[in-house]
Formats: sequence, C-alpha cells, structure tokens
Amino acid sequence: MSIVEPIRDKEEIKKVEKILAKQSLRNLLLFTLGINSGLRISDLLSLNVGDVQRKSYIQLIEKKTGKTKKIPINAKLRPMLDLFTKKRVNEEPLFVTVFNNRLSRIAAYTIIKAACATAGIEAHIGTHTMRKTFGYHHYQKFKDLAMLQKIFNHSSPQITLRYIGLEQDEIENSYSNFVL
Repeated sequence: MSIVEPIRDKEEIKKVEKILAKQSLRNLLLFTLGINSGLRISDLLSLNVGDVQRKSYIQLIEKKTGKTKKIPINAKLRPMLDLFTKKRVNEEPLFVTVFNNRLSRIAAYTIIKAACATAGIEAHIGTHTMRKTFGYHHYQKFKDLAMLQKIFNHSSPQITLRYIGLEQDEIENSYSNFVL
C-alpha cells in the first residue's frame, strides 16, 4: 500500500482545476473545497446544501474525531458555492451523483485520481491528497506548524510534518545536498 501525497506544485493544481472545470462544477467544487478546507473526504461528502448555502463558514462535527470544526468560506469558494447551491434545498446532499444519490468515496477517488493522471501528476494520489495539499501549502504560506497541528487535530508536530510530506522532502533534500 502506498501513502498518498500532496500536490506540491501550484501549476499542477491549476491543471487539475482546469480538467475538473471541463467535467462539471461538482467535480471542480469537490476538489477546490477539499484543498481549501483540509477536511477529510468523509466530512466533505457528508455536507448538505444547507451547511454551505448563504453561510460565511462551514460548521460540522468531524466523523473521525467527533470534534466540532468551524471553517470560514474563503473568497474562492463563496461564488462557486453560491452558483452550485442555487435553487437547491437545504436537506439535499451537497455532492450528488446523476441519480441524486450522495457521492461515494469511491466515486470521489475516481474523479480526483483520473484528473490528476490527466494532468500528468506522478505522485501517489487519493482522496486524502486534497487534505494533504491543503496542509502542505498552508505550511508553505504561514510556516506555522502549531496552527496546522491544531487544524488537523494531530498529537505532535512530527506527525503533522510527516503527514504533509515535509519530513520526507527534508530527508531527500539533505541527501541531495550532502557530498563527501
């Protein structure tokens, strides 16, 4: 079993977004919400329209931890959510299939994996890639490991570093830059 990785290159993220935008707003929103919220796929797929419609934040109880999480809806997500939820009812699942069933983990995986493959991304990709991508870029922007540890509810900074792939990056970099 391989461990999924974040998408480290912002240009690759843009490629994936373009590919998903051509498919559907649903697919683009799934990915964009995933990389902008850091939510686990189980929490993303459990959202209903009423959880995001006309709201300034998403509030939910995480399935894995049972903890309450409150995430502001940023300027990139707001117009996408407004368009996607227009004329939809609060109780309806946010992400649905063509048969109006709640989107499954397997379907989400297939969507993300295929888009990344089409974009030429060679990293190990899975639904957790979205959460790890959020973490990786959050750390790159703010360099605040303690905050990211809180966001992810990790028990130690080392777990957070390993989770977002930085620990391995640093090991590889030290090998690459070490010459006797």
